[in-house]
Amino acid sequence: MQVVLASHNTKKLREMQALLAPLGWTLRLVAEFTDEAADETAPTFVENALIKARHAALVSGLPALADDSGIEVEALRGCPGVHSARYAGEPSDDAANNAKLLDALLGLPAEQRGARFVSVLAFLRHAADPVPVIAEGHWQGRILEAPRGVNGFGYDPLFYVPAQDCSSAELAPELKNRLSHRAIAVERLLTRLAERA
Repeated sequence: MQVVLASHNTKKLREMQALLAPLGWTLRLVAEFTDEAADETAPTFVENALIKARHAALVSGLPALADDSGIEVEALRGCPGVHSARYAGEPSDDAANNAKLLDALLGLPAEQRGARFVSVLAFLRHAADPVPVIAEGHWQGRILEAPRGVNGFGYDPLFYVPAQDCSSAELAPELKNRLSHRAIAVERLLTRLAERA
């Protein structure tokens, strides 16, 4: 089955294709169908995932999967949260977002740098699907004082994974795809899709 991924990010496409391998889906980026981005104006990950999935299904005519994800930092009362991708402003820029986050936490000791990645997935069979499948995953860690590692994208170089004693960007992609917030959300999505079948 072909499914459109509501993203323009080729790195996210590779990661999601690997995570969803058990389904045998062929994922296609929404960028193949339109240059127009969905308006992510909602205050929650769930609502934004649904907005993106409906938009992707509408422009492609295919079933659609959207991932709305971000990082919530305890010392910042959950920010940047749903604004993670554009934390430093438009256009979206990983390096600028990371620099702004480091600046916001400057001088805070490790025990006050707790954070978690959040991923909410929304799957729609078609644009007007009245019963979307929603799945959520969290990944606990903390924010480092400087970036480490070259794998991954977004805040991965700053996200310290205590159980592995390294940043998310230092993990091998195969290991990250077993541990991450997205991996947890996909596992729950697979269960819910199986229940629906």
